Amino acid sequence: MALADVPMVFILVGLVFYIVLAGADFGAALWQVTAPRTPAGQRLRDLAHDAMAPVWEANHVWLIFVLTVTWTAYPAAFGSIASTLAVALSVAAFGIIVRGAAYALSSGTADPREIRRIDQASAISSFLTPFALGACIGALATGRVPYGNAKGDLFSSWLNPTSIFIGVLAVVFSAYLAAVYLSADAVRHGQHDLVEPFRRRALGAGTLAGALSVAGLVVLHDDAHGLYRDLVAGAGLPAVIVSVLAGAATLGLVARRRFEPARYGAALAVTAIVAGWALAQQPRFLPGLTIEQAAAPHDALVAIIVAVVGGAIILFPSLTLLLRLTLGGHLLHAGVEPEGGERRAVAEPARATAGQPLLGIDTGLAGRIAAACLVGGVGFLTVAETGWAHAIGVVLLLGFVVVGFLGAVPALLAGEPPAN
Repeated sequence: MALADVPMVFILVGLVFYIVLAGADFGAALWQVTAPRTPAGQRLRDLAHDAMAPVWEANHVWLIFVLTVTWTAYPAAFGSIASTLAVALSVAAFGIIVRGAAYALSSGTADPREIRRIDQASAISSFLTPFALGACIGALATGRVPYGNAKGDLFSSWLNPTSIFIGVLAVVFSAYLAAVYLSADAVRHGQHDLVEPFRRRALGAGTLAGALSVAGLVVLHDDAHGLYRDLVAGAGLPAVIVSVLAGAATLGLVARRRFEPARYGAALAVTAIVAGWALAQQPRFLPGLTIEQAAAPHDALVAIIVAVVGGAIILFPSLTLLLRLTLGGHLLHAGVEPEGGERRAVAEPARATAGQPLLGIDTGLAGRIAAACLVGGVGFLTVAETGWAHAIGVVLLLGFVVVGFLGAVPALLAGEPPAN
């Protein structure tokens, strides 16, 4: 692995996190607006709102991360992407803003008609955003974003058969992720009568996503034959197989009401899809431009890698703490029944819980191992010049993040400083 490839690994990891986390947020809005206008349907909407409200903003940190690393590590390619896909990216940004505004507006009204309009606007934006972002991925995968400022067509670059297919698949997969997560949340919160409705939605959306994936191969064969060949008979084939197996296993887990492991199965399926795309496209970034050619100078790449690793020290424990408090019910919303019978959410204060060592690793030992990984990773990436040394450096830096996370999070949950 060359040094120029390391930021791309970071970008792909951030993309996976964004799809898995923010995708569920967009899918939850779709289930909110399609829930029946009955007391039971209202409870479905309330659960979808309450489960996503504490974390929706944090989920978009990953999109900011992806855009920032792309901009700094591959500036010429970023300029080409941003200019050619300006319309699609603007649609996605508009959808993100409307989805966020819906959370703020819904907390300030109790009128059923106003709440319904807010939910409808939120659902429309939650369809547009994953569709537009998926269409952008389709444009990159099919080589419709040429190198240069605004060299590609502003509309046909992302409104073509492959891009439309990937955009629709992104919407369906977001709904699937949300239904799986909300099934688990209903179990965790003791709302067992809501488990079956979300389980049915998960099975339906998962089956539809699988059918669309198979049909998509026909689209790729006709519209992007090179990508199709690399996915079914080239470097991307192992990742495609993993994705199919993970997707089938996740549906099986949902059918058996094993929602917690189903979360991880869905995440693995997404990871495999992204990996398959990356493997099928490498080393090309844009038509006529490889990753190495698009990369920033050596010193800039080193600075970016060190900055990402340093930021991960803060980001991973913080986001993990937020997710753990949310999943543990400590950020659960208390319902208020105003006039009109519509429930609005009022946040309860978080209650801190003492953490236990994760995976049985002592915090002091984890701190020393993490420090050694950091020193070794930076050394291999900055001093050595060979590809194998850079690969070792990346592994050590990832190890630093993981081990440091295992050592820091229990202390953070206990309200104590991490051990040195």
